[in-house]
Amino acid sequence: MMTRILLLADIHGNFPALRAIAEALDPASFHFIVNCGDSLVYAPFASETIDWLIDHQAISILGNTDQKVIKLLQGKSFKKPSKPEKRIMYTTAADALGEAEKNWLLALKETKELIFPSPTASEPIKLGIFHGSPADPDELLFASTPDERFQELAEETECRIVVTGHSHSPYHKYLSGIHFINPGSVGRMFDGDPRAGCATLDIEANAITVRHYRITYPVEEVVAAIRKHRLPEIYATMFQSGRKLN
Repeated sequence: MMTRILLLADIHGNFPALRAIAEALDPASFHFIVNCGDSLVYAPFASETIDWLIDHQAISILGNTDQKVIKLLQGKSFKKPSKPEKRIMYTTAADALGEAEKNWLLALKETKELIFPSPTASEPIKLGIFHGSPADPDELLFASTPDERFQELAEETECRIVVTGHSHSPYHKYLSGIHFINPGSVGRMFDGDPRAGCATLDIEANAITVRHYRITYPVEEVVAAIRKHRLPEIYATMFQSGRKLN
């Protein structure tokens, strides 16, 4: 029997991009939806994004932007980012959440694991969900990161499949017997291609197949919402260009 998993990361409040992925890949066709964090901040659709994740029973963890929103919900503050043009993106995300959405966010953990039986091996297949890396939630792993670093991380985890986000850099590497996967960013790609990024993972017997996708979404819907809420124009330009500009 094949297990199909939709891999998401770094949605960043971009519900139009998430909706486009759902329209293209049909969430009902997957056994699990995995979300590697940074669900909120930068696109102004915080409540819609969380409602979708709740409705589709996505297995989600915390990212660094989510953690800062939680601090605001708890009446705390944070030092970074310090620029007003960035901080307002966090405060507006926190202000947009209803009670159910707040409770969902507050209940998230930094990591999660899924375990699947393996018909061809004595040990089950363990899938670890991380934001940055198994060693550090803030570590940035890129497609260009040296293989030696992934091999070091392989020594630090019992997971056979490691799924991460944070870097917005899609990759699939198989090193030291471990599959390292980043699906790319759903809502805020940095490579000059504004299309939404995601991946699918198929586990069948002892075969693991990963496919990456880039999906067109209505960027101008995000731009219009940024302008409607009078948020910094630089973010409209970022979404249009698919680049990180600040």
